Amino acid sequence: MPRIALLGPPYTDQAGELLARMMPGDAPPIGLFRMFARNLPMAGAMHGWGSYALGRQLTLTMREREIAIDRTCVLCGCEYEWGVHMMTFAERVGITREQAASLVHGGPADECWTSERERLLILAVDTLHEHSDIDDALWTRLASVFDELQLLDLLLLCGWYHAVSFAAQATRVPHEPGAPRFTDFLPGTTATNR
Repeated sequence: MPRIALLGPPYTDQAGELLARMMPGDAPPIGLFRMFARNLPMAGAMHGWGSYALGRQLTLTMREREIAIDRTCVLCGCEYEWGVHMMTFAERVGITREQAASLVHGGPADECWTSERERLLILAVDTLHEHSDIDDALWTRLASVFDELQLLDLLLLCGWYHAVSFAAQATRVPHEPGAPRFTDFLPGTTATNR
């Protein structure tokens, strides 16, 4: 049961317009957005950053973005937001079942991660989550494969999805229909796409 009621239709003109902008195409608004829309000024401000984080101006590739988001949500225990991203983007960016299981139950050293860049990306997310910082040695390794703009985007993306995870978790936003659960990707699953 959500702790903050999700806004439901019929929406006011202002809420309806904002929710329509927050969703791609004519997809119905997800529960998290309907919860945020209870506070329209906040939701409007969040939409600007969210559009950047999920848009074409972000300097990370779409796949890198999704790996960072998925791992951040997992570390925060936010099955809701992880499930939304897995349902929406995993197949599109080529995250295999084995990689999805690794993001939930494993780590950057798992055999399914063959790209050093992706291993470093996961390690950076893990380190930021655990220490709220990146030590000099890891920063040097990251800077050898990511440029400064990409590093800035990675830092803020992780922080943003901590905030999203905190909000979804603390308000008990109900899972979206059809969204996967952590237990759907147990270790040892096959390496085929979901």
